[in-house]
Amino acid sequence: MKKNIPVIKNEQYVVNIDSSGYEGEGIGKVHDFTIFVPGAMPGEEVNVKIVKVNKNFAFGKLLNVITPSKDRVEPMCSLYKRCGGCQLQHFSYEAQLKLKKQRVKDCLERIGKLSVKSDEDKRNNDNAVILYDTIGMQNPYNYRNKVQLPVGRKDAEVIIGFYAKRSHEIINMDTCGIQNEESDKIINIVRSWMTEYNIEPYDEQSGNGIIRHIMIRKGFKTNEVMVVLVTNKRELPSKDELVQSLIENVKSIKSIIQNINTKKTNVILGEECKTLWGNDFISDYIASFKFNISPLSFFQVNPVQTEVLYSKALEYAGLTGDEIVFDAYCGTGTISLFLSQKAKKVYGVEIVQQAVENARINAGQNDVENVEFIVGESEKVIPRLVEEGIRADVVVADPPRKGCDRKLLEAIAAMKPRNVVYVSCDPSTLARDLNILKSLGYAAVKAQPVDMFPQTAHVETVVKLKRIEKIL
Repeated sequence: MKKNIPVIKNEQYVVNIDSSGYEGEGIGKVHDFTIFVPGAMPGEEVNVKIVKVNKNFAFGKLLNVITPSKDRVEPMCSLYKRCGGCQLQHFSYEAQLKLKKQRVKDCLERIGKLSVKSDEDKRNNDNAVILYDTIGMQNPYNYRNKVQLPVGRKDAEVIIGFYAKRSHEIINMDTCGIQNEESDKIINIVRSWMTEYNIEPYDEQSGNGIIRHIMIRKGFKTNEVMVVLVTNKRELPSKDELVQSLIENVKSIKSIIQNINTKKTNVILGEECKTLWGNDFISDYIASFKFNISPLSFFQVNPVQTEVLYSKALEYAGLTGDEIVFDAYCGTGTISLFLSQKAKKVYGVEIVQQAVENARINAGQNDVENVEFIVGESEKVIPRLVEEGIRADVVVADPPRKGCDRKLLEAIAAMKPRNVVYVSCDPSTLARDLNILKSLGYAAVKAQPVDMFPQTAHVETVVKLKRIEKIL
């Protein structure tokens, strides 16, 4: 029987918004038919034009807000509605933090099938996960220590900016509220240099042109800045003039590098780097740990909140100094070094060889001797360590967005560590994995959302799990 769809494409409707989706879009109904409306907020009455109709839901374009939410604010960025970098600038920051907590709660309940309560809830429910308020930033702007911007041409003008939402159209920009402040000046210098010396931007369609991307990295505690020009050719005309302009106008620059990427690909960086001026890397600190940052190395984008996130992971690990700890997705060793402060020994496992090499360098320059880094898949390495008589008291997992491999979760449970700490960048896969761990004998005890990316829909969560003798 064909379902009656009560809305028609290109027609206008008044919609009451009662909730938010995972990207911050408003969700409302017309005659019990769900409408997704980007830019709308819970509690608002809005006028909407239907732009796409599916069998069970439709998408609407926000035409105007009839009754605004008390949490609606004016976006600080003039490009916000066109740029794809932020999704939540029209939410007050307090409302952003509540939205992210709600997203974690919804995922834990709907996907993880877990009982959730807030820390203020005094109900006697020992099986419920305590979900705390999202930890936000004192200043939720200018927090990114890394920016990667595509370069192109529109008519006769060189343009540098972010891609528009769901497209490869570059939105030219002079300033960005979430990037570090030096980036604005550097971008304008590069744009002026390209215009003056007729340096052609890369064209995705033809594969011609020279400058593909600009990457800027900054050490927040050292104030050291790196500029990386990603080029489509080995030769870079008029590079000396650019170097001179950059070092004269931005005193904090310590490194200017050319990265060569001649492949026709969406991957931003190539494998070869040439230092045009200064050092091959810059440095920064997370807490007391020093890290060298090269163009190709991974480093958390928000160093202020990274310290908050890792400190919470260390707290949830509950270490006393006698424990063996496994860090199942150790990357370049940042969490492993944090854990080493209170552990007897930390074993970091990572499948990427270069990341493990960086992790060993990071441990060495910080004089950390109670860590060991191993290349391989955690689901294979951990059982091997157990066979060798090495068992973890605590396991920490900080997987990519897709979450943990089920075999890894089974390997962790089979080892029977006292505690597991799960650091997640995606509430959906977090909830799925917590449900699996529950079936394997590990109960989620508490969950702490951390706002690593203000003005966007992303949220990180740290969860503490404990081993239970009787599976719930």
